[in-house]
Amino acid sequence: MSSLKDDFDELLARIRYGRDLGPASFEPIYYLIFHPRQILEVKRQTPAWISRLRQDGWEVKTFSLAEEVWSVLREDPFWSLCVEQDKMAPLDWPRTNKALADILTADHGLLKRLEEALRQLDGQPNALLLVSDLEALHPFLRIGAIESQLQGKFQAPAIFLYPGVRTGKTRLKFLGFYPDDGNYRSVHVGG
Repeated sequence: MSSLKDDFDELLARIRYGRDLGPASFEPIYYLIFHPRQILEVKRQTPAWISRLRQDGWEVKTFSLAEEVWSVLREDPFWSLCVEQDKMAPLDWPRTNKALADILTADHGLLKRLEEALRQLDGQPNALLLVSDLEALHPFLRIGAIESQLQGKFQAPAIFLYPGVRTGKTRLKFLGFYPDDGNYRSVHVGG
């Protein structure tokens, strides 16, 4: 099993190579795949990785899915109603999860935020988006569904820090327990 350091080094090499190919060659989407038990270690390493990317000449913009999920929920006009309903039936997890998933997907709220983050990088030659905290999507969404809806919108490279297990060249199991999915159009490193 490779180390996070080795995987990150390989990821950097692939991004450099992708940059040399030019933007018309493929969508520059990269997944750094790590076992879910390494989530805390990845969080510890992320500031150093951002620093290393900057030293390598990249203008790094970060996008925390945990922060964005919470922001979408908090800003929803029905959030206070959801909180009250949850207080009346705090153990009704299926209902709570469905309500939260509905808020996150209503009017493509979370998707629009990621799309806007990507749009802000258009035209910046050394821009890069680092997407973290993918585990915050559980149990509401999976990143593959979001990625597929953004096809054609990745002008700058995007790195997704993906907690999961690789089950083939292009197949991934989100968090190691979701069914494997091969619908990713990204370069996978690690796992």
